[in-house]
Amino acid sequence: MSINSGTITKDMEGGDVKHLETSGRGGLTAEEIDFVDNFPEEKRKKVLAKIDWRLMPMLTILYLVAYIDKANIGNAKIEGLLEDLHMTGDQYNIALSIYFIPYILAEVPSNMILNKFARPSQYMALIMFLWGGMVVSTSFIHNFGQLCAVRILLGLFEAGFFPGALLIISKWYLPFETQTRVAILYTSAATGGAFSGVLAFAIAKLGGQGGLESWRWIFLIEGLFTVVGAIGTYFLLVDSPQLSGWLTEEEKRYLTLRQAARSVVNVGEKGELKAFDRAALFDVLKDWKVYLLTIMSWSNAAPNYGLKFSMPSITQGMGFTSANAQLMTIPPYMCGAISSYALSRLADKFKWRMPFIVGPQICVLVAFSILMAKAEFIKQNLGLCYFAVCLACGGMYPILPGVTAWNVDNTPNAARRAISIGYLACAGTIGGVYGSYIYKDNEKPKYTTGYGASLGFAVGGILAALSMEFILFTINKKRAQVSEAEVRAKYTEDELEIMSDRSPLFKYHL
Repeated sequence: MSINSGTITKDMEGGDVKHLETSGRGGLTAEEIDFVDNFPEEKRKKVLAKIDWRLMPMLTILYLVAYIDKANIGNAKIEGLLEDLHMTGDQYNIALSIYFIPYILAEVPSNMILNKFARPSQYMALIMFLWGGMVVSTSFIHNFGQLCAVRILLGLFEAGFFPGALLIISKWYLPFETQTRVAILYTSAATGGAFSGVLAFAIAKLGGQGGLESWRWIFLIEGLFTVVGAIGTYFLLVDSPQLSGWLTEEEKRYLTLRQAARSVVNVGEKGELKAFDRAALFDVLKDWKVYLLTIMSWSNAAPNYGLKFSMPSITQGMGFTSANAQLMTIPPYMCGAISSYALSRLADKFKWRMPFIVGPQICVLVAFSILMAKAEFIKQNLGLCYFAVCLACGGMYPILPGVTAWNVDNTPNAARRAISIGYLACAGTIGGVYGSYIYKDNEKPKYTTGYGASLGFAVGGILAALSMEFILFTINKKRAQVSEAEVRAKYTEDELEIMSDRSPLFKYHL
């Protein structure tokens, strides 16, 4: 972004360049524009590094904790949860999926509440304390109904974390700086899967101590860790530049002004300051791209959630003991973490989203094809099946960062972008609800429904990504045939802004 006297220029990745007069826009004075424009690159890198070291490790740790608390029921299952609570496999699936109902409903309202807090750390610490309390409570339940009750409350309190983390990131970083940070955040989910196995393996050894079964110790210790983490969050999570004593006054001013400049650099950014934009909501619901992105999101969410909850059981079905089954879940999640980060970096480097979404989806397709073909004789094909589980995780985890980035790239209007991000988050969670049902206990070790559905989602995701690439390429090619002068002669500046990505001057990012 270069900011010149009287004009702000935004060069979006892969496309649109937009010139907007600053007079009366964003409240920036000529002196403020000059200050941001001439802020030294060395100082900019230094202040971003400060933010990276203060903000990202904390958010990453918190997301890891949230992931473990969401998924530890899978570890508890193989430590005797179903037998002790006299539950069936179908009841277990209900307990998994019921979590998502309040989670879906609470995501957007939670962010609205968070936005009212001058110190986001207070709200994030509160919801973390509450969901940690629910995890602790799970260690004291005695029947299926109580499990469902704590899972509902866990979903309610955990719902605000991921969208809240994205909102906090957006207040510290500019759009072209956020993708790598989101990839790092999401990678911690894969790492969380690995840590979940390690912790469950270690904690399960406490089984019988204090009259508590192994699975109760898993919930108790991991829940208490979350409660303690909530206290740390209150004091350690950074809030805003103005409340950060570790920034110089010059750095605070720069970060504040460049965020103010965001409201004037993007096409159609007039919805930036609105709490709710009904027109933007309907625009998103009518946008064909959102539905293709939803299908791509499902190719990650449904198989991922299903495999996440069932992987300990799958590895146990390979012939490992319950303790070793916990440990054998670690390498697949590490494959997911490495591939998510590496492919996100490559997508940024080449400024091309589609190959780094389709490639991982092909890996998912191959992985579940192997599992579906060999699952009946899994103990005779341990190496191949375990490779397939690793390949599945390596393919699933890069998909969501790619889909998120592709959506942000091609949604220049701020209000529409905020709504579309929330919509895709909810859509992904809905896919997770289905994913929690597809690995049926009475089908092991074949898991015909789980593997078959995962194959179907992978195929759907590939077709959706290729279709979107082709359509966007065709639109770009058609728009390139009309000169900018012809477009500006036909439309006013305001009309072009209102069109947003439908403007003939906007070039879609492939």
